[in-house]
Amino acid sequence: MKRIPDQVIRLSIPLVVIVAALAVAKRYVTPATFGRYGYYRGAAIEEIAAREIRYAGQEACAGCHEETVRAKTRSYHRGVSCEVCHGAARAHTESPGEHKPPAPRERGLCPLCHSYNPARPTGFPQIIPVTHNPGKPCISCHNPHDPTPPRVPRECAACHGDIERTKLVSSHVNVPCARCHETPQRHKVTPRLVRAGKPTSREFCGGCHAREAAGPKEIPRIDLATHGERYVCWECHYPHLPKAYAGTP
Repeated sequence: MKRIPDQVIRLSIPLVVIVAALAVAKRYVTPATFGRYGYYRGAAIEEIAAREIRYAGQEACAGCHEETVRAKTRSYHRGVSCEVCHGAARAHTESPGEHKPPAPRERGLCPLCHSYNPARPTGFPQIIPVTHNPGKPCISCHNPHDPTPPRVPRECAACHGDIERTKLVSSHVNVPCARCHETPQRHKVTPRLVRAGKPTSREFCGGCHAREAAGPKEIPRIDLATHGERYVCWECHYPHLPKAYAGTP
């Protein structure tokens, strides 16, 4: 009879321990209702259903605050539930006089969504709280239920701060944004519905950078017919910081 190799025995010991531990866990640790409805604890459904209901939902708010809800559904905040800002309101709907939901009036709440963060979507209104009307409550200029800015931003940096700061240290610092981006007036009011245009061809950049283009001699020139061949310019050059990528000839 062949002797079992030592390495097989050594490998078998932890395997046996693992199998035994799983058996013990299933017998003494796994909840009795695990697997009743699927791969989770079945009793969790009853426990969650038994919790006290704290939130009322926006439909309940519309019953008494019809005009406010109507204004909000036409505004930038139409996707934000009332209880995001005013807190759980179930008790208020059951006894309006006894339970008053908070109405935030300090500066601390709005920056939770609107303070500058480069990870937020392009066009999402963002501010730097320490420089944007410091000391003033947000509601002194913005109606929370219809937060359209009191004045349409004149500069692109109001929404595109990260791009603006990049452009400030680039050779394109003096090129107006509207030189490359066709910007309808409605884009400044409804930026997500009306988009700014972007160049689509090599010839657009060639308007300044082609060898035969007019303009100051300091502008870098290329032979548009041979430089980069079939590639569009922004595959090698980021327009807001157009220094050639590393390794690009």
